[in-house]
Amino acid sequence: MNRSLLFFTVLIIATCGLIYELIVGTLASYLLGDSITQFSTVIGVYLFALGIGAWLSGFIDKGLAQRFVEIELAVALCGGISAPFLFATFASGASFRVALYGMVLVIGTLVGLEIPLLMRIMKEQLEFKDLVSRVLTFDYLGSLFASLLFPMVLVPRLGLVRTSLVFGLLNGLVGLWSTWLLAPVLGSVTRLRVKAVLVSVTLLVGVAMADAMTSLFEEQLYNDEVVHAQSTPYQRIIVTRSHRGFSLFLNGNLQFSSVDEYRYHEALVHPAFQAAVTRGEVLILGGGDGLAAREVLRYRDEVKRVTLVDLDGAMTRLALEAHELAELNGRSLADPKLRVINDDAMQWLSNTDEKFDVVIVDFPDPNNFSLGKLYTTRFYALLGRHLNEHGVTVIQSTSPLFARRSYWCIDTTLQAAGFKTRPYHVWVPSFGEWGYVLAGLGDLEPKHPLPEGLRFLTDDTMPVLFQFPKDMDRVPAEVNRLNNQVLVHYYEDEWRRWN
Repeated sequence: MNRSLLFFTVLIIATCGLIYELIVGTLASYLLGDSITQFSTVIGVYLFALGIGAWLSGFIDKGLAQRFVEIELAVALCGGISAPFLFATFASGASFRVALYGMVLVIGTLVGLEIPLLMRIMKEQLEFKDLVSRVLTFDYLGSLFASLLFPMVLVPRLGLVRTSLVFGLLNGLVGLWSTWLLAPVLGSVTRLRVKAVLVSVTLLVGVAMADAMTSLFEEQLYNDEVVHAQSTPYQRIIVTRSHRGFSLFLNGNLQFSSVDEYRYHEALVHPAFQAAVTRGEVLILGGGDGLAAREVLRYRDEVKRVTLVDLDGAMTRLALEAHELAELNGRSLADPKLRVINDDAMQWLSNTDEKFDVVIVDFPDPNNFSLGKLYTTRFYALLGRHLNEHGVTVIQSTSPLFARRSYWCIDTTLQAAGFKTRPYHVWVPSFGEWGYVLAGLGDLEPKHPLPEGLRFLTDDTMPVLFQFPKDMDRVPAEVNRLNNQVLVHYYEDEWRRWN
């Protein structure tokens, strides 16, 4: 037996095993939200299953090489179909969590069987200490390769469905070449090779049909026709269209509907512009769809420059180049007064000395800890250092009706960071009752009239936005700090009740 190829086999096995774990964790996060909880539980169950597999390997006494090849083919099939199977389960309305953790248990148990069996097959080739050290070295190296490949290459270029099928195919090919590699201890190999070829061909067909399967699953997940689907290193971008218009979803969460987005974006931008003393330098954090920028550019005579910082370059390119979206945002991202910076908002603020008169904060809801950091006292204190003396900021702040404690947690956190605040809300049919917090270091009363041409807001109706009925009024909430991220827990708990 060729020892170098056997160690290479360990590397491939370890890489594939971790890829399956990452696929399932990512898919659970995408479909269920709260990425920390999903990844934590998936990793925990997977490691537990590895232990089960290692324990079960002790009961295999005969035909080790044959069992190894058969287990490798089982891993190939189960791991390869994991993403399409779970997407289909979720879309069908079946018990998704049972399927999710069942799949993790099966894959983890099979992967847990592989390395112990291979080590026992190789024990005649090396001394025990060398065998353990080398096998574990290649096992850990495979995990490193997987952790680097998955976010940087596989998800943005292949997507979850194709990635699972490609690595299942890779496992199948490992099983096939193992029939030659382990031939001296296998005996008859014809039946094993036929099985390996059948598994590999099945997964190869799946790879060829991956785009069609992904489109089918996503059409089942969304009510309307999917007209654009794209995976980036940061998120899954979906655009759907119906007879009423089109909608944008990021990681399965609705960002806007073209039918009523004007209500959301007028309410986001114009109260801040009314309260600002000067309005020359404007910063938009998030808002890669260009719709907030459209509203800002209504003040063209006063605004000197607009800086838009959005993490995902794919989103800002789509807003610039997709005809329907560019029409909806008034081609704001092509405006000479606007510059686009694709960077993490917190990192960018930490590395710039620029100051602004108005800051529009249009981040997605704090449904995970990566987003939750952008709603902490740390972030708001950093934001405050970039406001001019009479500068004003506004924060989109989720729903004060559906996520009441979350909403008031944001307001409380802004106050703890030294801001004066004026909370307000509007009704957006696609979202329901939606909330914002106007904040600054000075007076926040309106100083300017609204611009002409708005479809929703008027100077007469503006005061109503700042009045809260009893079922949305202030409730006690903790301050959201970087070291506790209490807001993410509030958010998850409150939205779970409504869903």
